[in-house]
Amino acid sequence: MEKAIQDIRAAKLEITIEGDIRNFLVGANIDRKEDGSIHLTQPHVIDQILDDLGLNGKEDVKTKTTPASSSKLLSRHSNSEDFDKSFNYRSVIGKLGYLDKGSRSEIAYITHQCARFSSCPKKEHGQAIRWLGRYLRGTRDKGTILGPVPKGKGLEVFVDADFAGTWDPRECEDCDTARSRHGYYICYAGCPILWKSQLQTEVALSTTESEYTGLSYALREAIPLIELFKEMKKQGMQVEGDGAKVHCKVFEDNSGALEIAKIPKYRPRTKHLNCRLHHFRQYVDKTKEITIHKIDTKENPSDTLTKPLGEELFLKFRKMMQGW
Repeated sequence: MEKAIQDIRAAKLEITIEGDIRNFLVGANIDRKEDGSIHLTQPHVIDQILDDLGLNGKEDVKTKTTPASSSKLLSRHSNSEDFDKSFNYRSVIGKLGYLDKGSRSEIAYITHQCARFSSCPKKEHGQAIRWLGRYLRGTRDKGTILGPVPKGKGLEVFVDADFAGTWDPRECEDCDTARSRHGYYICYAGCPILWKSQLQTEVALSTTESEYTGLSYALREAIPLIELFKEMKKQGMQVEGDGAKVHCKVFEDNSGALEIAKIPKYRPRTKHLNCRLHHFRQYVDKTKEITIHKIDTKENPSDTLTKPLGEELFLKFRKMMQGW
């Protein structure tokens, strides 16, 4: 940090030193533990959400163990009653989005799914947010634990996709129900540094295509990080990884997507993916800076970002990515 400050000043650029990072993160607590781990929490943001939902200050509030019901999928619910406006729907969604991006990746899926219907929320959407609020009430002081891991664990990407997972035959006129959702975690030294749950903009024609789309989008974020770490190594900074080269491991659970990513073979049903999604080919074939690995679905934490899970699997993946 000191070297970077000196270089900026040497370049005759204006710079001011504003203090610790926590001064820039309103509502985020950064707690450095003696074992070297860093705990990120946002209890003040959660309190604001609970106040909006009327769940604060009540002792008889029943909490939830998962952020969303695994048996109920949200759609437009066009024939249902309108949301009763018992709270400011859009305001709560905004705060949930801030919480998701800051320290609570496990709520990314349901937050984004509820945000899709902000223009015309129905009764079911309000109920989903209240369910999420009850989950946050029970986990108010939790967040993300960035803990020390064995040396040599560098950049890793976990990718998953849910092919047409929001399909609802009752809303067949809505083309968005045919879209797939992908999610990914990008981790460094065993700690999540970037995550996303995203509805795909194009309609995938198969499970393989939806999974491969997710893999491609994840690597659009990971490749700039690879280049950043390479530059850091040139500057003499210590970068964890395999051997002397910056290396990124990508974990994917779909055999078809793995085959396309590893081997440049295109068949009539997949050749249209070449230009749009295969931008990372040189990192796999030439520089070998990216390797694609098979992972069991039950060991893939990015499954949390694509669909609502049952309690057992959800708690397992939360422990893997958030440390609790």
